[in-house]
Parts: sequence; structure tokens; C-alpha cells
Amino acid sequence: MLERYIVRVAIAAAVFVPLASGCTVGGAAAGGYIGHETTHSTAGTVGGAVAGGIIGHELGK
Repeated sequence: MLERYIVRVAIAAAVFVPLASGCTVGGAAAGGYIGHETTHSTAGTVGGAVAGGIIGHELGK
């Protein structure tokens, strides 16, 4: 189930990359990875990606 979720997130990221800055996407990817590795849950992955995306966006301004 998690593999299907990761594939969907990757497809969504490929669609939205042209619309977002590199810092936002990079932060989301790093945050998602860290969230997954620390919690080993989907909620941790998504939460980390959201937090990382916000931080990356703010740093990229």
C-alpha cells in the first residue's frame, strides 16, 4: 500500500514541479524522507513533506 502511495506522490510531484520552486520541492522531498525514516508511517511521511515544503518555500523567497 505504501508503495502505491509513493508512486502517486511521485507522479503528483512530476506534474507540479513546473509550478513550484526548486526549494519547495527539495524541502518536501527531504522532509518526506526524514518523516518516513523516523516514524515508518504514511502520516509521518506526509507530515514531513508538508513541513519540509513550507520550510523550503520560505527559505527560497
